[in-house]
Order: sequence, then C-alpha cells, then structure tokens
Amino acid sequence: MQFEINANKRDVQGSSASRRLRRAGRVPGILYGGPAAPLMVDFDHNELYQALRKEAFHASVINMNVDGAKEMCLLRDVQMHAYKLQIKHVDFQRIDATHAIHQKVPLHFINADIAPAVKLHGGMIQHVMNELDVKCLPKDLPEFIEVDLKDIDGSHPLHVSEIKLPAGVEAVHHGEGDPVVAAVVVRGAGASSDEIVETGPVETQVITEKKPATAAAPEKKAEKK
Repeated sequence: MQFEINANKRDVQGSSASRRLRRAGRVPGILYGGPAAPLMVDFDHNELYQALRKEAFHASVINMNVDGAKEMCLLRDVQMHAYKLQIKHVDFQRIDATHAIHQKVPLHFINADIAPAVKLHGGMIQHVMNELDVKCLPKDLPEFIEVDLKDIDGSHPLHVSEIKLPAGVEAVHHGEGDPVVAAVVVRGAGASSDEIVETGPVETQVITEKKPATAAAPEKKAEKK
C-alpha cells in the first residue's frame, strides 16, 4: 500500500523557527538518504496527524509531494509532545524502487480462539513479538503480516520460520536461532490458583507462588518467684 502526503521546503532552521512553524499549524521535518542532500521540509499538522493515526502509514511506501516534485520515502521517526496531541518533528528516508529496503511490519494474529491450546486446554496466547523486521523491494512491502494461530497446540511455541510471508518478503533478525513469535500459557489441570503451567521456548515448568511462613510467637520466659 502507498500513501501520499504534501510537504513544503523550508529554508529557516533552529528551535525558534520550528516554534513559529508549530504555532502556524505546521510540523518541521527532514527528508534524508540517497544521493541527494538532506531536505528540510514542513507539513500541515492536521494532514500529517490523520495519516499517523493509520497503522499502515508507519509501514508503507510514502510518495511525498515537495513543491510539485515526488519523493518516494519511508517514515523513520516521529517526535510527539510530552502531553499534548501535537507532532513536534518527523523524519523520512528516501528509497529507490530498484533496491531492497528494511522495514518493521506489524503482525496481525488471527484464529487464536480456535487454536487447540485455547479451545481444548483453556490456554492463553502470549504475543512475544508484535512486529517483524523484513527485507523486500518497495513494491512488495506489506502493510501487515498475518499470523495464523489455528494450529498452535501448546507443545511448542510459534517461531519466525513458521510464519507464511508474502511473496518477495524475507524476514530479518539479528543473532542466531529462530525467534519465538507467540507462545501458549496454560493453567495446569488440578492446579491451584497460584500454579500455572507455561509452555514456551523452554521445557514446561510448574511455577508455584510460595506464601511466606508465619513467624512463631516468641516464648515467654518463666518468671522467677
């Protein structure tokens, strides 16, 4: 999915100039990357705010219209006011349609309610990851990746290698191994409310919360007559 957003070039920089822009309903930003020099830009606050409310905007190719010229880019950073619904600054990175890009894509979990671990054993699905770093060409970038949990039975967690990725999309993760995406937490049969059986990357364990022992009352010494 692709989005379009309008921007203006800005020549003035500095904190004072940025404050004036914000008071005028504009948001300062920067467009960087590629062979061209970084470009200082600003956006209409309401247009940008409405775009940022859409999940797909954060993981999609964006066509930025800068004074009539189109720039293909990705959203890289957003700075918000500490307590106001105000965008303070945004960063966008230029991309090339012919070169692969790295982008974090949100995960959408489906069919958790019909998974054997939930339906038959009363378990709960724990989302270990909520987004996945992927590598692909801009045209293949998905706005989200669907994770089907219908077959998860609690005997082992779901790993990245088990996710069905769209064509042309490759998962990227740092370090060795196969990261866990989702695991199952199941209440043990006949266990008390303080005992939970958890199935995850390690072997099943029973974790029992121990209550502190009550301190014995001190013995009274016999009084001497």
